[in-house]
Amino acid sequence: MSDFKQRRAEWGGRSFLALLWLLHWLPLPLLAAFGRALGEWVLWPLARSRRRIVLTNLRLCFPDMDDAARRRLGREHLGWLMRSMLERSLLLYASPARLARLIQVEGDLTQFTQHPDTSAMWMLPHFVALDFIAPPLTFGQQRSMVSIYQTQRNPVMDDALRRVRLRLGSDTLLVDRSQGVRPVVRAIHKGAVFINASDMDFGPQDSAFVPFFGVAANTLLSPARLAASLKLRVQILVVEMLPRGRGYRLHVHEMPPGFDDPDPVRATAAWHQWLEARIREMPAQYYWVHRRFKTRPEGEARFY
Repeated sequence: MSDFKQRRAEWGGRSFLALLWLLHWLPLPLLAAFGRALGEWVLWPLARSRRRIVLTNLRLCFPDMDDAARRRLGREHLGWLMRSMLERSLLLYASPARLARLIQVEGDLTQFTQHPDTSAMWMLPHFVALDFIAPPLTFGQQRSMVSIYQTQRNPVMDDALRRVRLRLGSDTLLVDRSQGVRPVVRAIHKGAVFINASDMDFGPQDSAFVPFFGVAANTLLSPARLAASLKLRVQILVVEMLPRGRGYRLHVHEMPPGFDDPDPVRATAAWHQWLEARIREMPAQYYWVHRRFKTRPEGEARFY
């Protein structure tokens, strides 16, 4: 990236953060309505490349849905997505007390957070409000955590995203994806809980093609391998954005049946089956703008 483009990107990042600082003062229902309208009526018609990705994913995952229904779902998805982007202003700037009022927890997090002798992993599927797991995990943090982090190209936004992940809990290690899993394993051996968001296409390394909604999806096998080799207890955390700005609900689920299979491909297939069921419960809130099926088996045509 040239110096000019770098400066322009950094200026844009700072301007966006200034906007988020202003927006975080709004009541959440008003902020939610603004974000939804922006996503459905501005982003949907203008962001053509993102719209194509969303519609391609929906066509592959919901082949029985007609085109009009998929377009309605895609438009709704971009409304939730824009909401999540603007409501990250709360994670950056709102007080801990305000965040505590807005986030409900259904399930028991304490069996991991308060028991350092338990080797554990939290799996975080990519629903649009994923980052809102940070406050419940770090309020009164009693043990360390480790997470794999994808460095952002814009340094201003990279710093902001790191602050979102670390703001309320200082004892969290972010491992850059380029470092591999060895730092993660060392941290787990020292008592850290592994926070893992792996339901994306990260390329062919340590991956296999595992069915996802009936389509071969390039998927990391390391979560299943780590869970088996380190005998990790597993919980899955799903964050739901509530309608009309009523807040957020963190659902704590136990390990899905079959994820303890010693074969990592079968274990990952069980994880996908479980995830598909959760996505069908709130399909508009899954992260459909990601090219989930970008990597294809040899000789197969590309989808995007």
